[in-house]
Formats: sequence, C-alpha cells, structure tokens
Amino acid sequence: MLLSDPQGLHEVIRAVMQEVLEAEMDEALGASKGERTPERLGYRSGYYGRTLVTRVGKLELRVPQDRAGRFSTELFERYQRSERALVATLAEMYVQGVSTRKVKAITEELCGHAFSASSISAINKRLDESLKAFAERPLQEPFAYLILDARYEKVREAGIVMSQAVLIAVGIDWDGRRQILAVEMANRESRSAWRDFLVGLKARGLKGDHAGLVAAIGEVIPEAAWQRCYVHFLRNALDHLPRKHGDDCLQELRWLYDRRDLAEAKADLAAWLSKWSARYPRLTTWVEETIEYTLTFFRLPRQHHKHLKSTNMLERLNEEIRRRTYIVRIFPNSQSCLRLVRALAVETNENWMEANRYINMDDLREHKKLTLRQAA
Repeated sequence: MLLSDPQGLHEVIRAVMQEVLEAEMDEALGASKGERTPERLGYRSGYYGRTLVTRVGKLELRVPQDRAGRFSTELFERYQRSERALVATLAEMYVQGVSTRKVKAITEELCGHAFSASSISAINKRLDESLKAFAERPLQEPFAYLILDARYEKVREAGIVMSQAVLIAVGIDWDGRRQILAVEMANRESRSAWRDFLVGLKARGLKGDHAGLVAAIGEVIPEAAWQRCYVHFLRNALDHLPRKHGDDCLQELRWLYDRRDLAEAKADLAAWLSKWSARYPRLTTWVEETIEYTLTFFRLPRQHHKHLKSTNMLERLNEEIRRRTYIVRIFPNSQSCLRLVRALAVETNENWMEANRYINMDDLREHKKLTLRQAA
C-alpha cells in the first residue's frame, strides 16, 4: 500500500513544498530573492524550521521570514486538511478492527503513535466543523454553468461492503471561475438522489443559467439546458457493440463533437447512421435515441465547447480522490468517505479561486445578445 519508491517521492514533495514557500514569499514582498526593484514591499530575514507530516514521511521545510514579521503561509493548513482526513479514516478502520497490519503501520508512521477511539473522535470533530462550513456556505453569486458528476467508493455499512455514489457539483460563475459547490453521498445515482442533491443546492441560493443532469433538473431547475458528457456517452456506446468490432465506427462518431456547429454535426450524424446501421443496428438505434443531449453544447459559444461538452474538468479532482481512496480501499462508513472527499474538494476549490479565469464569460454575454437579436 505504500509507494514503491518512498524516498524518491519524499524528496520530490519536499522540494516542491519548499518552492511553494519561496514563491509565496516572493509574491508577498513583490520581488524575488536579491532582486532590486522599486515595487519591493519588504525584505527577507532568514528562515525557521517546520515539519510537515505526510504519507511519505516527515518533510523538514525552511519557512522564509520577512523583517516586518508580516509573512504567513497557508501551505501547511491546506496540505494537512486532506492528510488529517486520510489519517482519520485509516485510524478509524484500525480501531474498528476492519484494517490490516499495514493500515496500523501507516497510521503510526504518519503520526508517530497508535490511535485511540477518543483521539480519532477529536480529529474528526475538528475536521467536520471546518468542512461543514464549506458544505453549507451560501451560494450568493449566480452561476452560468453547473457541472454534475458522480463516482463510486466502497463503503462498509452494517457489516456489508457496498458501492456508494459520491455526487459532486461544480459551478462556473459569471467571472469565469470554477467553484466546487457541493459534495454529498448517496446510496445510488438515482433520480431521487440527484433531486435531493439539487434541492440542497437551490436552498443554499443556487440561481442562474445552468447545464446539468436530466430527470431531476427538470423538476428542480426547469429553465436549465442539459448537456450529457460526450466522453461517458461514447463509453456507454461500447455496451451496444459486439466484443469484436472495428475502431472506425466509434472514431467517426467521436468526430461529430469536433464540428463547428450543430448543423455540421447533424449532417455527419445522418451519414454515420446510414453507414453503420446495417452492420450495428443495436448501436445505431441507441445513438439515434440518446445522442441529442450530448449536442447541447453547440448552443453555447464556440470558445466554450471544449470546456463544457464533457466533465473532463473534474478529472484532476477525481484522480486526486482516486489516489487517496486507493489507500483506504474500503471506508469504515459513509461519513469517513464524505470527510475525505470534502477535504480534497476544499483544497481544490481554494486553488481554483486563486487561479486565472477558467473561461472568458464575455463570449457567453455576446452570444446571448446575438441570440436575442436573431429571435427579435
């Protein structure tokens, strides 16, 4: 369960963390180390040592200081939030007797001691308080786009291991920035589960134009236009093909999503159906009945197509979740799973809010004006 080359990874992570600290100080001072510039806001004044506990061991870092003593970093708090969630999950497994010797070894290596039920309870309480504030925060600004996704994790409930859905909502506001709006657990990815999820978002103030999920959205956000992820659609298409089939069929279907507009895509679709219907009637019938919802993005500005025709923007978050949950394998309960995924979501959300705009929303504003003029 531990990484195959922990020492090498240990040094890589330490070097990256050190670079982050140096960059934060440069930004705070308005100048890099030794740089002479009238924009400089202060001067460095050495370092102090700080230890960061991670899954690859303890990282000894040098935290820069400035002469005025104003510099502070959130690096340790951000990094350790998800680490604490992971440690708490592993420790909870150990105390409940559902873990292995390796889990015990990992938790002791991370924190230097074994865990008691009371210490785990204290860790979880502190984590849950901070994560609750994130999960229940009001959504005051309007969002132009809403992206919904689900992944599955194995959870032990009443002694039985089952797959539970982790529902994730991401919004893109009118400034073009992404925010993770909600992370919740559900027994399965059903219409009622999605409806409850969306009702919770709306109760927190979600408003505006959206692109989301079909059956539940019709009830909760009737003004929405639904875009189904075309990548997932193409994966589902494999279920309607025989095991031995040529790649050309699906490759040609994939090309539809690179067309300039809906008219071109529909012309190509008609040609594709005509070409493949005799050979793969089951597939072509299914595509003809279900493809419409994957073409909604053509109604949006062309500059937004690559960002909104799929849920690929969530792939990095999903990869990070997968990397952490792989260590756990089976969560001791749904709350421990939710705790870890939410902690990762908070960190991702903070990074997104500080990053450059994800898309230029002026394109959508102009697109709306043009659409209104054409309709008049």
